[in-house]
Amino acid sequence: MQAMVLGGAGQALRMEQRPLPEPAAGELRLRVLACAVCRTDLHVVDGDLPLTVLPIVPGHEIVGVVEALGAGVHAHRIGDRVGVPWLGHSCGHCAYCAGGSENLCDAPRFTGYHRDGGFATHVLAEADFCLPLGTLTQEPARIAPLMCAGLIGWRSLKAAGEGARRLGLYGFGAAAHLIAQVAVGQGRQVHAFTRPGDTAGQAFARSLGAAWAGGSDEVPAELLDAAIIFAPAGELVPTALRAVRKGGRVVCGGIHMSDIPSFPYRLLWEERQLVSVANLTRRDAREFLDVVQAHPPQVHTTTYPLAQANEALADLRAGRLQGAAVLLP
Repeated sequence: MQAMVLGGAGQALRMEQRPLPEPAAGELRLRVLACAVCRTDLHVVDGDLPLTVLPIVPGHEIVGVVEALGAGVHAHRIGDRVGVPWLGHSCGHCAYCAGGSENLCDAPRFTGYHRDGGFATHVLAEADFCLPLGTLTQEPARIAPLMCAGLIGWRSLKAAGEGARRLGLYGFGAAAHLIAQVAVGQGRQVHAFTRPGDTAGQAFARSLGAAWAGGSDEVPAELLDAAIIFAPAGELVPTALRAVRKGGRVVCGGIHMSDIPSFPYRLLWEERQLVSVANLTRRDAREFLDVVQAHPPQVHTTTYPLAQANEALADLRAGRLQGAAVLLP
């Protein structure tokens, strides 16, 4: 097999040849069909997240086909197409797991962070955390971004609340371009906030149904019921709080964000709420895959061969993408 490997924070990924791995009990070996490039992968590579396992193969938005079954695996068959998301393992017995919040597990293992991920031709994954994709007929490159951008977007949309009819999305990247379509399909009015001056990104948002699109330095004509911040920019928190109504909610959808600057209490007052979304659950995945099965979104991608993973990361870092980058082994 081949894999693009991170040796240390800030280093370029390097291609390695490795022996084909054999799945342990409860695992699957997958031949990777596509792996999307998430901003979390960028945080891993750039060292924004503490690197507890090195070397590591990034990548956690994987679509693969089952090549081998470990002992005790009965829910999957060789030849099945499955998805592998960020959450690769939860302990199943801590208070959070017992309470239905496996996304907050005390001993989780994340794909492409604690265990090797999908920037490779093959990957091992726990069978219980692989998502059946038999009912999705789209090409793998258009399914892969659903495995994190879509799932985190879905959890963030739920956190915004069903009553959030006027919804702001700050940062119109892979997650926002998917969840904007879901929100519009639910009858919500979407306001898209991009980098100031990004007229192409604003036109892209309007093409996907946004009722309004402008720079993050602009103020909507009407106060929002809720806002979701996908961009990893802490300075957007007070900006979004200014844009939501009394009793409104601001959801931070990323795993990493730069420091939030101090802001006057009056921005939070009047029962505005500031909440974060952490990881995802398998229930989120089942819900979201049901949604996209019934109403498939347009998934905009830029594809790269596996060997060009560093170029894909650079394009994401520089904001040169509309939609999602996807590696094709």
